Amino acid sequence: MTVNAIGEYRFAPRDLEANFHGNRLLYLGWDRHLMFCSPFAFLVKPQMTFAELLEQVVMPAIAAHPDSARADLRQATWYLNDEPFSPDFDASLEANGLRHKDMLRMDTPGLNGLEGSCS
Repeated sequence: MTVNAIGEYRFAPRDLEANFHGNRLLYLGWDRHLMFCSPFAFLVKPQMTFAELLEQVVMPAIAAHPDSARADLRQATWYLNDEPFSPDFDASLEANGLRHKDMLRMDTPGLNGLEGSCS
């Protein structure tokens, strides 16, 4: 199918970091857990620590999944924008290099979704 452009986009994007009142968008996906069909989109403060992100934001978000009770997110394999990432759990998101609209992925070896179905 051919796609034709309708012209140049001449407007400032509305999802600029400046429009989020000191917060940032952070996307997070959980590998092999497709019960969550797409990455989560979180609004986070850059000053929060990585540990606070896990405890206050990520764990409540994944709590509905049966694997969440066994997920040790401090032992997960992490990826930031598809590159291996080793978070400093006591440092801020800013200090960990997490920027507005970054994509964070976690892999929890041994946990493969509902009855091993990757969902």
